[in-house]
Amino acid sequence: MKYGSREVVHLNVTRSPSDAWAAQQLREVTPFGEAPRYLNRDNDCKYGPKFAAVAEGAGIEMVNIPPRSPDCNAIVERFLRSARNECLDHIVILGEDHARRILREYAFDYFNKARPHQGIDQKIPKHVDAGIEANAEGAVIARPILGGLHHDYTRAA
Repeated sequence: MKYGSREVVHLNVTRSPSDAWAAQQLREVTPFGEAPRYLNRDNDCKYGPKFAAVAEGAGIEMVNIPPRSPDCNAIVERFLRSARNECLDHIVILGEDHARRILREYAFDYFNKARPHQGIDQKIPKHVDAGIEANAEGAVIARPILGGLHHDYTRAA
């Protein structure tokens, strides 16, 4: 997750995260040398030597947060709380693939493109301005997300 914009950049699901799995996730989110300068992480064993080697190879400085200090990673913790409250508490998850599909739709179609965030002055992380004024005339179109659990509203051109 990008801290400044609150944009979710990568999301994946597994039943048993390991050092090798976490290292692969870091490889996937840093293609072609596009890496953040810093990466906050907790002290979980899934961030072991393989993960550290990938981070070092990408030129990422690891910032370890203290144990039992969720406030040190508050933006990610807030995303996880939102994902649970606004999505996972309302859907019966049938497996890993289903959880991955549901969470990706929530994160990339709703959280990044439709949901306003208080932390960035009610802006949307990946807002696409269609060039239509806020008070323009025209019908409001509701686009269902997650089968209608949430909606994205836009004005017709």
